[in-house]
Amino acid sequence: MHNYYKYLPTSNLDKSWGLYVVNVGCTRVVKSQLYPAGDHPSHHYFKWEEGRVLDEFQLIYILNGEGVFESKSCPLIPVKSGTLLMLYPYEWHRFKPNSDTGWEEYWIGCKGSILQNIYHHHFFPKETPAYHVGVNEPVIGLFTAIIEQTRSEKTGYQQLVSGMLLHLFGKIFTLSKQLHFDKKNKHEELINQAMSVMQANIHSYLSFEKLAGDLCISYSSFRKAFKLYTGMSPHQYFLQLKLNKAKTLLLQADASVKQIADALGFESAYAFSKIFKAKTGDAPNHFKKKFRL
Repeated sequence: MHNYYKYLPTSNLDKSWGLYVVNVGCTRVVKSQLYPAGDHPSHHYFKWEEGRVLDEFQLIYILNGEGVFESKSCPLIPVKSGTLLMLYPYEWHRFKPNSDTGWEEYWIGCKGSILQNIYHHHFFPKETPAYHVGVNEPVIGLFTAIIEQTRSEKTGYQQLVSGMLLHLFGKIFTLSKQLHFDKKNKHEELINQAMSVMQANIHSYLSFEKLAGDLCISYSSFRKAFKLYTGMSPHQYFLQLKLNKAKTLLLQADASVKQIADALGFESAYAFSKIFKAKTGDAPNHFKKKFRL
């Protein structure tokens, strides 16, 4: 790893995009080396005894080595190779490599309304700022690609790297969910079977208590595992499948609302119309007129 960092100017156009990068870098910190190096701007430099507060988000990926991290919302924790640290605006923090190991790090500082939205919806809680994703090649590739784009600052590069950065946030979230699920639950195959059953029975009523029994698991455990894996209860997932199918039928077929309701196993056309409007904002006939070519 060759040491590199850059603090980037940003235009009003960059800021209006909703996501932009303000600094990037990669550093190899050898054993017993002073950390952080003293050549960074004063608003980013810090001493371990005092810590630091930034006005930006930062992603810091520890590729090799070990160290420690602490923030206002997170007590002192060990950091090992393959850990990604997330720093939050106006949140006091400090971190450093162990003097006997050093570490290799990538980092990206960023801002924007898109990040504020992600933060306010608690996708990445301040209380759990460390994500152990391992030595992950796609994550490394995204960090290095973003850093490479900043070297030349070719016109439009901010909008290009913002897409890469959003991909990186999505990758981190997905990996953290999968790792959490793998640790807490052993039912991935079972849930995939349940999804297949739902797809096969989209035109009828389905009892989830019976489905859980057929899969040899209690309903409460099944519901908990399913929601952990998909973010939705089995009922809501099945309903989404039906509504997506209903949209297709409304746009592609000449069937009436009653015929579609019957075909998808709803109690009545009224019940179907009520649920469809509640979930989509449009009554079925209005949806058909609005979007059908």
